[in-house]
Amino acid sequence: MNKPLRRVSVFCLTLILALMGWATWIQGAKAGDFKEDPHNPRVAIGKYAAPLGNILVDGKPVTGSAATSATLKYKRTYKDGPLYAPVTGFSSQIFGSNQLESLYGNLLDGSDSRLQSPADALTRTRAKGGDVATTIDSKVQRAGYRALGDKKGAAVALDPATGRILGMVSTPSYDPGKIAGSSAADQKAWQKLSDDTDNPEVNRALRQPLPPGSTFKLVVAAAALENGLYASVDEPTDSPDPYTLPHTRTTLTNENAAAPCKNADIRTALQYSCNTVFAKMAVDLGKDKVKAQAEKFGFNDSKVDTPVRAAKSVYPGDMDEAQTALSGIGQFNDQATPLQMVMVASAIANGGELKTPQLVDKLTDGGGNTVQENGPKTYGKAMSAHTAAQLRSAMQTVVDKGTGSHAKIDGLTVGGKTGTAQHGVDNSGTPYAWFVSYAEDGNGHQVAVAVMVEDGHAARNEVSGNGLAAPIARAMMQAALS
Repeated sequence: MNKPLRRVSVFCLTLILALMGWATWIQGAKAGDFKEDPHNPRVAIGKYAAPLGNILVDGKPVTGSAATSATLKYKRTYKDGPLYAPVTGFSSQIFGSNQLESLYGNLLDGSDSRLQSPADALTRTRAKGGDVATTIDSKVQRAGYRALGDKKGAAVALDPATGRILGMVSTPSYDPGKIAGSSAADQKAWQKLSDDTDNPEVNRALRQPLPPGSTFKLVVAAAALENGLYASVDEPTDSPDPYTLPHTRTTLTNENAAAPCKNADIRTALQYSCNTVFAKMAVDLGKDKVKAQAEKFGFNDSKVDTPVRAAKSVYPGDMDEAQTALSGIGQFNDQATPLQMVMVASAIANGGELKTPQLVDKLTDGGGNTVQENGPKTYGKAMSAHTAAQLRSAMQTVVDKGTGSHAKIDGLTVGGKTGTAQHGVDNSGTPYAWFVSYAEDGNGHQVAVAVMVEDGHAARNEVSGNGLAAPIARAMMQAALS
């Protein structure tokens, strides 16, 4: 072979080897990337080639699949879509998915390796989609949804002993079935949803942190008892009325000028929601001790997964004493989600032990066999059993004799705490109404509830945790225990 021909042969062989190497790389190392690329139409075609598995409430599907005449053979359907949208999320042929639909997408569409039989793996056949069984109690969910009505807000009900989320409501809501397909109507519905300034697609129970107002006083009270500032909820505090914020000329007063807040004990201060007592208490404790107590409840934790991740609730660390005082009444830069505040109520109800909130009970394959089961998990010890008992007693006084009277339920022991959080510059906006609570029946079964009403369509002077939020909590507690 002459020299020029040999060079051409070597060059051609090099090209062939390079091509073979590139093909091997594409089909091997990069195959997974292309398979999962949302811009690859085969991903959607495979996902919607057969009916999806379902999300279950009380063991019954709240989702389904409907045949279409398009390339994507099936689309997702929803039963009582607006009621369960904060739980399921959505699965859309063109707009993707979120929440449980997204987190368990591979299980629901059958591509999860745990669902494959040896024959499926050998033939590369997609298995039948599995199911996601939630912890939601349909009675509690419906009670919260009906009670919230046309208000903008959210509510979460939790079993303190297990951490199981029994109800998770967010309003206004939306129907995920209207954006599940790929038609012009689905696209129009998506645009309408995107343009809605009330943001109905936002799960306010998990993703809307707001100032918790006076409900945060429970955290400060726990810190005071745990750190020995006061020995019991019935010991008088050192609390002037009004209270001048440290190093300022600003005086803090109480909503009810006639309330016996001067030097009030913690029980009375919770009963009348005395700002002066808890502002002074936060300063006496110092920001670091209040922060440490808040973090035992879950504040400042950016990885609270239900498994849907909650937005971080914040208790700030960089404050002067005047700011610390305001933070003690749930203002300044305090931020909390309804999930966070139900964790506070849950730990108090459960003797100080905080269970990790969980929304999913178990995962099953297409034949109903369990793939994964989620038992109770302990988040941490938020306080001693003695402190928890003291706070439960004081919260009962709030409902029996104080600002939480609208949460009373015949035949149940109920404890609660109201909150009305300032909103806007110089409190110019409509305040947020909060209520956190727990209830217990005669057999020791408990439920904890947190409610936040962002906009209750009420006049500003009519907004209160007792008036707007407590009835919603009462409805969910009654549904859970009666």
